[in-house]
Amino acid sequence: MTERTDHTLRGSWTSTTGELPPHALRWLRGRTGLADVRTPPRAPVVPESALSGAAHAALDAVVGPGYVRVDRDSRLGRAGGLSYVDLLRQRGDGDLAVPDAVVLPASPGQVVEVLKTCVEHDVAVVPFGGGTSVVGGVNALRGDKAAVIALDLNRLDELVSVDPVSRLAVLQAGLPAPQAERALAAHGLTIGHVPQSYERATVGGFAATRSAGQASSGYGRFEDVVEGVRLATPVGEWRLGGAPASAAGPDLKQLVVGSEGAFGVITEVTLRVRPRPEVERYEGFVVDGWARGSAVVRGLAQRRVLADVTRLSDVDETGVSLAMTGGWKINALKAYLKARGVRRPCLLILGWHGASEAEVKRKRAETLRGLKLVSLGTALGEAWRHGRFNGPRQRDALMEVGVCVETLETATHWSKVSELRTAVREALVDALGECVVMCHISHAYETGASLYFTALAARDVADPIGQWQVAKAAASEAITGLGTISHHHAVGADHVPYLEAEIGALGVDVLAAVKRTLDPTGVLNPGKLIPTGLASPGDR
Repeated sequence: MTERTDHTLRGSWTSTTGELPPHALRWLRGRTGLADVRTPPRAPVVPESALSGAAHAALDAVVGPGYVRVDRDSRLGRAGGLSYVDLLRQRGDGDLAVPDAVVLPASPGQVVEVLKTCVEHDVAVVPFGGGTSVVGGVNALRGDKAAVIALDLNRLDELVSVDPVSRLAVLQAGLPAPQAERALAAHGLTIGHVPQSYERATVGGFAATRSAGQASSGYGRFEDVVEGVRLATPVGEWRLGGAPASAAGPDLKQLVVGSEGAFGVITEVTLRVRPRPEVERYEGFVVDGWARGSAVVRGLAQRRVLADVTRLSDVDETGVSLAMTGGWKINALKAYLKARGVRRPCLLILGWHGASEAEVKRKRAETLRGLKLVSLGTALGEAWRHGRFNGPRQRDALMEVGVCVETLETATHWSKVSELRTAVREALVDALGECVVMCHISHAYETGASLYFTALAARDVADPIGQWQVAKAAASEAITGLGTISHHHAVGADHVPYLEAEIGALGVDVLAAVKRTLDPTGVLNPGKLIPTGLASPGDR
């Protein structure tokens, strides 16, 4: 049973011009000590390419003239991902790792030949899709190699085949998510994978990082929909996945899914697809307090009636949403909630997909049965849906006025969810000082949930990169032993120091052994997933 109101959240952190509105700036200055000082970006330093003439000519012979690019703009455009630190470096703070060349193969076969050529010429290879990594996963690290290329897969952008009977689709790895959905829509199908990076990310990137989408409660995490993979390695091509289920030993495709380009380059993915939903319904609700809210989500997960999208914001994140949103009567809404016994509002977004209004109505009833939630209606849910990819644009606006703004995520079992949230929040506050730390449950399971944190603080102009690195290290130490170092952002370079604590020294050795088999000379994505040194025999 729910109580309904016409109150809705409207407005945005940013104005139509992409700038922070005055009320948002006032609020930030009051909460973070943000000064009225702008820090304009500087042009980053781009060194001359270190790719040898022989390597350039050999790569040209593989991919064709014009598809090995060493100009400044091409190289700078593939220099890192979209983390706060990446963006600072691209704005001229600190040292930016710039690839020596950008290579654009046109087929899976060409990818294999590029890798063999790079082995021959001692060139490191960083696979590059949408460039949305926020953990250093696409940083142009060369390790001990003579040069490093960004292997841009955007020419591998085909929907290869569709099997509507088996509900399978084969897609090339460089296919951007929106383009993949449009191609499948022509067949009445969908992947249903919509992370915040959706507008730029690629199918291969989803697979390489074990991505989780906002509707994963309904459609599954990306590894749940991968039926097969095609992998290019320096020692040849590897194809995996030929049946819906198998007992023919361990599932080796799971070594590829999540391998982050360290074992090979994913060139094609076979995915389980579903009929596109005809009806989608999103609603906003309010729960009183984090303990009550997380208990509600846990109950939904354990009763197996989660909405396709299930997202719970804590009191701080809900409070920021209220404070930063303009154009509606905040005080009236607060009074409305108080009258219904809500003292510490936590916003709960629920979204259901279905083939018909009747199916969505049934699923909604199953989810809400027995719950006493305060409903804020579909307008709030729709506002969230239409703005759910706005995070990167909002961060740009915040950075422009001198805010240190970054996210991190983790996951743990239900019995530790509140403990982990408190530990990470305290670590960030201790490291950043006067700041705002927000948290939400982004994904829920029968046994636990993911926690997604956003931190806002006034930027340390003297050492902006060090400011966040200290905070991220403190948060990572707080996570270690309580949860996973990453629920869906992957390991990249940033989380390598914390991986052994999670999977054990033996686990790291297993990963290193796989890398030695598939990438004997270590050209693939140095410094990611496992320390480069551990890819060589005799390191332990």
